[in-house]
Amino acid sequence: MGKVKTICISDSKGKKKTPVDSARFVQNHGIEGDAHAGNWHRQVSLLNMEDVESIKQDKLPNLADGDFAENIILSGLPLATLGLGSVIQLGNEAQLSITQLGKVCHTPCNIYHQTGDCIMPRLGLFARVTASGNASAGSEAKIIKEVAKNAFQVAVITISDRCSRGETTDTAGPAVCELVKKSVNSHIYTLDIVPDKQEAIVEKLKHYSHGHSIDLILTVGGTGFTPSDVTPEAVTQVIERPTPGLDEAMRIASAKITPRAMLSRAVSGIRDSTLIISLPGSERSSTENLEAVLPALEHGLEKLRGDPSDCGR
Repeated sequence: MGKVKTICISDSKGKKKTPVDSARFVQNHGIEGDAHAGNWHRQVSLLNMEDVESIKQDKLPNLADGDFAENIILSGLPLATLGLGSVIQLGNEAQLSITQLGKVCHTPCNIYHQTGDCIMPRLGLFARVTASGNASAGSEAKIIKEVAKNAFQVAVITISDRCSRGETTDTAGPAVCELVKKSVNSHIYTLDIVPDKQEAIVEKLKHYSHGHSIDLILTVGGTGFTPSDVTPEAVTQVIERPTPGLDEAMRIASAKITPRAMLSRAVSGIRDSTLIISLPGSERSSTENLEAVLPALEHGLEKLRGDPSDCGR
Protein backbone atom coordinates (compact mmCIF):
# COMPACT_ATOMS: atom_id res chain seq x y z
CA MET A 1 0.00 0.00 0.00
CA GLY A 2 1.30 3.44 -0.92
CA LYS A 3 0.42 7.03 -0.17
CA VAL A 4 -0.36 10.20 -2.08
CA LYS A 5 2.34 12.61 -0.96
CA THR A 6 1.26 15.63 -2.98
CA ILE A 7 -1.39 16.68 -5.51
CA CYS A 8 -0.47 19.61 -7.76
CA ILE A 9 -2.34 21.56 -10.45
CA SER A 10 -1.72 24.53 -12.73
CA ASP A 11 -3.85 26.70 -15.00
CA SER A 12 -1.54 26.36 -18.03
CA LYS A 13 0.76 23.74 -19.54
CA GLY A 14 4.55 23.78 -19.50
CA LYS A 15 5.04 25.44 -16.13
CA LYS A 16 5.44 24.46 -12.51
CA LYS A 17 2.36 23.29 -10.63
CA THR A 18 1.06 24.33 -7.21
CA PRO A 19 0.25 21.85 -4.43
CA VAL A 20 -3.38 21.64 -3.28
CA ASP A 21 -4.88 19.91 -0.26
CA SER A 22 -7.29 17.78 -2.30
CA ALA A 23 -8.65 17.39 -5.82
CA ARG A 24 -11.53 15.94 -7.78
CA PHE A 25 -10.58 13.34 -10.42
CA VAL A 26 -13.12 13.19 -13.25
CA GLN A 27 -13.50 10.11 -15.45
CA ASN A 28 -12.20 10.62 -19.01
CA HIS A 29 -11.27 14.21 -18.17
CA GLY A 30 -8.56 14.52 -15.53
CA ILE A 31 -8.19 16.69 -12.45
CA GLU A 32 -10.69 19.52 -12.09
CA GLY A 33 -8.93 22.85 -12.57
CA ASP A 34 -5.74 21.45 -14.11
CA ALA A 35 -4.54 22.54 -17.55
CA HIS A 36 -3.74 18.99 -18.66
CA ALA A 37 -7.31 17.79 -18.18
CA GLY A 38 -9.18 16.95 -21.37
CA ASN A 39 -10.10 14.14 -23.73
CA TRP A 40 -6.64 12.73 -24.34
CA HIS A 41 -4.30 10.09 -22.91
CA ARG A 42 -2.06 12.28 -20.72
CA GLN A 43 -4.62 13.69 -18.31
CA VAL A 44 -2.60 13.08 -15.13
CA SER A 45 1.17 12.87 -14.58
CA LEU A 46 2.81 10.90 -11.78
CA LEU A 47 6.23 10.76 -10.14
CA ASN A 48 7.75 8.55 -7.48
CA MET A 49 8.62 10.41 -4.26
CA GLU A 50 11.93 8.55 -4.02
CA ASP A 51 12.95 9.81 -7.48
CA VAL A 52 12.11 13.39 -6.54
CA GLU A 53 14.03 13.12 -3.26
CA SER A 54 17.05 11.71 -5.11
CA ILE A 55 17.11 14.71 -7.44
CA LYS A 56 16.84 17.03 -4.43
CA GLN A 57 19.86 15.45 -2.78
CA ASP A 58 22.01 15.26 -5.91
CA LYS A 59 21.18 18.45 -7.79
CA LEU A 60 18.29 20.60 -6.58
CA PRO A 61 18.05 20.94 -2.79
CA ASN A 62 15.50 23.77 -3.09
CA LEU A 63 13.17 21.76 -5.34
CA ALA A 64 9.50 22.13 -4.40
CA ASP A 65 6.61 19.76 -5.08
CA GLY A 66 5.13 20.53 -8.50
CA ASP A 67 8.35 21.99 -9.92
CA PHE A 68 8.54 19.23 -12.56
CA ALA A 69 4.92 19.95 -13.58
CA GLU A 70 3.81 16.67 -12.02
CA ASN A 71 0.24 16.24 -10.80
CA ILE A 72 0.82 13.46 -8.29
CA ILE A 73 3.81 12.41 -6.20
CA LEU A 74 3.35 8.90 -4.80
CA SER A 75 5.32 6.96 -2.21
CA GLY A 76 5.50 3.25 -1.48
CA LEU A 77 4.47 1.97 -4.94
CA PRO A 78 6.81 0.31 -7.49
CA LEU A 79 6.05 2.75 -10.30
CA ALA A 80 9.20 1.80 -12.21
CA THR A 81 7.86 -1.73 -12.82
CA LEU A 82 4.44 -0.71 -14.18
CA GLY A 83 3.51 -1.02 -17.84
CA LEU A 84 0.69 0.45 -19.89
CA GLY A 85 -2.73 -0.68 -18.71
CA SER A 86 -1.75 -0.81 -15.04
CA VAL A 87 -4.38 0.80 -12.80
CA ILE A 88 -3.74 2.80 -9.63
CA GLN A 89 -6.48 3.72 -7.15
CA LEU A 90 -6.23 6.94 -5.16
CA GLY A 91 -8.38 7.16 -2.06
CA ASN A 92 -11.62 5.19 -2.09
CA GLU A 93 -12.79 5.74 -5.67
CA ALA A 94 -10.49 7.58 -8.10
CA GLN A 95 -8.70 5.28 -10.55
CA LEU A 96 -5.95 6.05 -13.06
CA SER A 97 -4.97 3.81 -15.98
CA ILE A 98 -1.34 4.18 -17.13
CA THR A 99 -1.24 5.30 -20.77
CA GLN A 100 2.36 6.42 -21.34
CA LEU A 101 5.79 5.76 -19.85
CA GLY A 102 7.88 8.93 -19.90
CA LYS A 103 7.82 11.22 -22.90
CA VAL A 104 10.02 12.60 -25.65
CA CYS A 105 11.25 16.17 -25.23
CA HIS A 106 12.72 17.41 -28.50
CA THR A 107 13.77 20.73 -26.98
CA PRO A 108 14.27 21.77 -23.33
CA CYS A 109 10.98 23.03 -21.90
CA ASN A 110 10.35 25.84 -19.43
CA ILE A 111 10.59 23.32 -16.58
CA TYR A 112 14.13 22.40 -17.65
CA HIS A 113 15.17 26.04 -17.89
CA GLN A 114 13.67 26.81 -14.49
CA THR A 115 15.08 23.82 -12.62
CA GLY A 116 18.12 22.76 -14.67
CA ASP A 117 16.66 19.28 -15.09
CA CYS A 118 13.39 17.53 -15.91
CA ILE A 119 12.78 13.96 -14.81
CA MET A 120 9.30 13.55 -16.31
CA PRO A 121 10.68 12.29 -19.66
CA ARG A 122 12.81 9.68 -17.90
CA LEU A 123 10.84 8.66 -14.83
CA GLY A 124 7.32 10.05 -15.15
CA LEU A 125 4.13 8.13 -15.85
CA PHE A 126 1.04 9.48 -17.54
CA ALA A 127 -2.50 8.28 -17.03
CA ARG A 128 -6.14 8.67 -17.95
CA VAL A 129 -8.79 8.89 -15.22
CA THR A 130 -10.99 5.79 -15.56
CA ALA A 131 -13.09 6.22 -12.40
CA SER A 132 -14.09 9.49 -10.75
CA GLY A 133 -13.39 10.28 -7.11
CA ASN A 134 -11.72 12.59 -4.64
CA ALA A 135 -8.20 12.27 -3.24
CA SER A 136 -6.01 14.36 -1.00
CA ALA A 137 -2.46 14.50 0.25
CA GLY A 138 -2.13 11.53 2.58
CA SER A 139 -4.74 9.39 0.82
CA GLU A 140 -3.96 5.73 0.34
CA ALA A 141 -2.74 4.64 -3.09
CA LYS A 142 -2.73 1.09 -4.35
CA ILE A 143 -2.18 -0.85 -7.56
CA ILE A 144 -5.38 -2.70 -8.46
CA LYS A 145 -4.17 -3.96 -11.85
CA GLU A 146 -0.51 -4.54 -12.66
CA VAL A 147 0.81 -5.00 -16.19
CA ALA A 148 4.51 -5.81 -16.27
CA LYS A 149 6.67 -3.13 -17.85
CA ASN A 150 8.64 -5.76 -19.78
CA ALA A 151 5.51 -7.00 -21.59
CA PHE A 152 5.39 -5.73 -25.17
CA GLN A 153 2.54 -3.29 -25.65
CA VAL A 154 0.36 -4.02 -28.68
CA ALA A 155 -2.33 -1.98 -30.44
CA VAL A 156 -4.53 -3.82 -32.93
CA ILE A 157 -6.46 -1.67 -35.42
CA THR A 158 -9.16 -3.25 -37.56
CA ILE A 159 -9.72 -1.24 -40.73
CA SER A 160 -13.22 -1.72 -42.09
CA ASP A 161 -16.04 0.58 -43.15
CA ARG A 162 -18.68 -2.00 -42.26
CA CYS A 163 -17.22 -2.83 -38.84
CA SER A 164 -16.82 0.86 -38.01
CA ARG A 165 -20.51 1.42 -38.81
CA GLY A 166 -21.57 -1.60 -36.73
CA GLU A 167 -22.96 -3.44 -39.78
CA THR A 168 -20.81 -6.54 -39.16
CA THR A 169 -18.88 -8.00 -36.25
CA ASP A 170 -15.11 -7.83 -36.24
CA THR A 171 -13.71 -11.35 -35.82
CA ALA A 172 -10.25 -10.84 -37.34
CA GLY A 173 -9.09 -8.21 -34.82
CA PRO A 174 -9.95 -10.32 -31.74
CA ALA A 175 -8.34 -13.39 -33.36
CA VAL A 176 -5.13 -11.44 -33.94
CA CYS A 177 -5.20 -10.27 -30.31
CA GLU A 178 -5.54 -13.83 -29.04
CA LEU A 179 -2.70 -15.09 -31.24
CA VAL A 180 -0.36 -12.34 -30.07
CA LYS A 181 -1.17 -12.91 -26.40
CA LYS A 182 -0.60 -16.65 -26.80
CA SER A 183 2.67 -16.33 -28.71
CA VAL A 184 4.49 -13.25 -27.40
CA ASN A 185 5.07 -11.78 -23.94
CA SER A 186 2.60 -9.00 -24.56
CA HIS A 187 -0.29 -6.89 -23.34
CA ILE A 188 -3.06 -5.80 -25.72
CA TYR A 189 -3.32 -2.10 -24.99
CA THR A 190 -6.24 -1.54 -27.34
CA LEU A 191 -8.37 -3.10 -30.08
CA ASP A 192 -9.57 -0.23 -32.22
CA ILE A 193 -11.73 0.00 -35.34
CA VAL A 194 -11.44 2.69 -38.03
CA PRO A 195 -13.08 3.08 -41.46
CA ASP A 196 -11.24 2.55 -44.76
CA LYS A 197 -10.19 6.19 -44.94
CA GLN A 198 -6.51 6.97 -45.36
CA GLU A 199 -6.62 10.09 -43.18
CA ALA A 200 -8.31 8.22 -40.32
CA ILE A 201 -5.81 5.36 -40.51
CA VAL A 202 -2.84 7.75 -40.56
CA GLU A 203 -4.22 9.60 -37.54
CA LYS A 204 -4.53 6.38 -35.52
CA LEU A 205 -1.08 5.15 -36.51
CA LYS A 206 0.52 8.44 -35.55
CA HIS A 207 -1.40 8.53 -32.28
CA TYR A 208 -0.22 5.12 -31.10
CA SER A 209 3.33 5.36 -32.47
CA HIS A 210 4.31 8.78 -31.14
CA GLY A 211 5.19 8.89 -27.46
CA HIS A 212 2.51 6.40 -26.49
CA SER A 213 4.98 3.64 -25.48
CA ILE A 214 3.39 1.13 -27.89
CA ASP A 215 5.85 -1.49 -29.18
CA LEU A 216 3.75 -3.03 -31.94
CA ILE A 217 0.81 -1.90 -34.06
CA LEU A 218 -1.02 -4.53 -36.10
CA THR A 219 -3.47 -3.25 -38.70
CA VAL A 220 -6.06 -5.72 -39.96
CA GLY A 221 -7.65 -5.14 -43.36
CA GLY A 222 -7.41 -2.89 -46.39
CA THR A 223 -4.37 -4.49 -48.06
CA GLY A 224 -5.93 -5.65 -51.34
CA PHE A 225 -6.86 -4.26 -54.75
CA THR A 226 -10.29 -2.71 -54.15
CA PRO A 227 -10.47 1.10 -54.41
CA SER A 228 -11.14 1.39 -50.66
CA ASP A 229 -8.04 -0.64 -49.72
CA VAL A 230 -5.74 2.19 -48.61
CA THR A 231 -3.96 0.70 -45.60
CA PRO A 232 -0.61 0.30 -47.45
CA GLU A 233 -0.71 3.96 -48.46
CA ALA A 234 -1.45 5.01 -44.87
CA VAL A 235 1.31 2.84 -43.41
CA THR A 236 3.80 4.09 -46.02
CA GLN A 237 2.90 7.67 -45.13
CA VAL A 238 3.69 7.06 -41.46
CA ILE A 239 6.71 4.73 -41.30
CA GLU A 240 10.29 6.00 -41.27
CA ARG A 241 12.14 2.69 -41.84
CA PRO A 242 10.57 -0.05 -43.99
CA THR A 243 10.86 -3.70 -42.89
CA PRO A 244 10.41 -5.54 -46.22
CA GLY A 245 11.56 -8.90 -44.84
CA LEU A 246 8.37 -9.17 -42.82
CA ASP A 247 6.21 -8.46 -45.88
CA GLU A 248 8.13 -10.99 -47.96
CA ALA A 249 7.83 -13.68 -45.29
CA MET A 250 4.07 -13.20 -45.01
CA ARG A 251 3.52 -13.33 -48.78
CA ILE A 252 5.75 -16.40 -49.19
CA ALA A 253 3.89 -18.23 -46.42
CA SER A 254 0.49 -17.27 -47.84
CA ALA A 255 1.50 -18.26 -51.39
CA LYS A 256 1.89 -21.85 -50.15
CA ILE A 257 -1.81 -21.77 -49.32
CA THR A 258 -3.28 -19.67 -52.15
CA PRO A 259 -1.87 -18.05 -55.32
CA ARG A 260 -3.93 -14.97 -54.47
CA ALA A 261 -1.32 -14.13 -51.84
CA MET A 262 0.64 -12.33 -54.55
CA LEU A 263 -2.16 -9.75 -54.67
CA SER A 264 -1.41 -8.57 -51.14
CA ARG A 265 -0.04 -5.02 -51.02
CA ALA A 266 0.73 -5.20 -47.29
CA VAL A 267 3.67 -3.14 -46.05
CA SER A 268 5.33 -2.80 -42.68
CA GLY A 269 7.92 -0.58 -41.04
CA ILE A 270 9.15 1.33 -38.01
CA ARG A 271 8.10 4.74 -36.74
CA ASP A 272 10.16 6.02 -33.81
CA SER A 273 10.41 2.85 -31.70
CA THR A 274 7.13 1.26 -32.82
CA LEU A 275 6.85 -1.56 -35.35
CA ILE A 276 3.80 -1.37 -37.64
CA ILE A 277 2.68 -4.49 -39.53
CA SER A 278 -0.32 -4.59 -41.87
CA LEU A 279 -2.31 -7.82 -42.09
CA PRO A 280 -5.17 -8.92 -44.40
CA GLY A 281 -8.75 -8.43 -43.30
CA SER A 282 -10.12 -11.96 -42.93
CA GLU A 283 -9.75 -13.87 -39.68
CA ARG A 284 -8.00 -16.80 -41.37
CA SER A 285 -5.60 -14.85 -43.55
CA SER A 286 -4.68 -12.31 -40.84
CA THR A 287 -3.68 -15.03 -38.38
CA GLU A 288 -1.86 -17.03 -41.07
CA ASN A 289 0.18 -13.98 -42.03
CA LEU A 290 0.96 -13.15 -38.43
CA GLU A 291 2.05 -16.72 -37.73
CA ALA A 292 4.60 -16.39 -40.53
CA VAL A 293 6.51 -13.61 -38.72
CA LEU A 294 6.00 -14.67 -35.11
CA PRO A 295 9.30 -16.62 -34.90
CA ALA A 296 11.28 -13.40 -35.36
CA LEU A 297 8.83 -10.89 -33.90
CA GLU A 298 9.83 -10.92 -30.23
CA HIS A 299 13.52 -10.55 -31.09
CA GLY A 300 12.75 -7.60 -33.36
CA LEU A 301 10.73 -5.86 -30.65
CA GLU A 302 13.56 -6.40 -28.16
CA LYS A 303 15.96 -4.71 -30.58
CA LEU A 304 13.60 -1.76 -30.92
CA ARG A 305 13.68 -1.43 -27.13
CA GLY A 306 17.47 -1.19 -27.31
CA ASP A 307 18.62 -4.76 -26.66
CA PRO A 308 22.39 -4.70 -27.40
CA SER A 309 22.84 -8.47 -27.87
CA ASP A 310 24.25 -9.97 -31.06
CA CYS A 311 21.47 -10.75 -33.57
CA GLY A 312 23.40 -13.73 -34.90
CA ARG A 313 23.25 -15.61 -31.62
